[in-house]
Amino acid sequence: MPIDNPPVTAFLLVKTTPEWLALTPEERADAFAAQVVPAIEAKTAGVRSRFYDTEFYSARVTDVWVWEADDHHAYQLLIDALRETPFWDRYFEIVDLLVGTENGYARTYGLDPLATIAT
Repeated sequence: MPIDNPPVTAFLLVKTTPEWLALTPEERADAFAAQVVPAIEAKTAGVRSRFYDTEFYSARVTDVWVWEADDHHAYQLLIDALRETPFWDRYFEIVDLLVGTENGYARTYGLDPLATIAT
């Protein structure tokens, strides 16, 4: 049965700034906990995040932030909240935003999603 309102997944491709890299790892964790988490909790609900380091393989994008929001409105509130923190264009340059819904084609055409399963 297809999902009527699928979650929105956003891949934020970012690059660290010298200001962020000047902080110690502990200061970075504290900055996220003190500046990002409260801003998101105050502005929206129904969002989850994961973070991937890519600086080992790319000079243009050092990290990929994956955010999943329950719906488009939650995603919009998330972006508004992030933009009001120093993580947006101060600690990180936003290189690109890729936003989509998982298996959107399957919902559009009434098909079963295509996927592979590791064995």
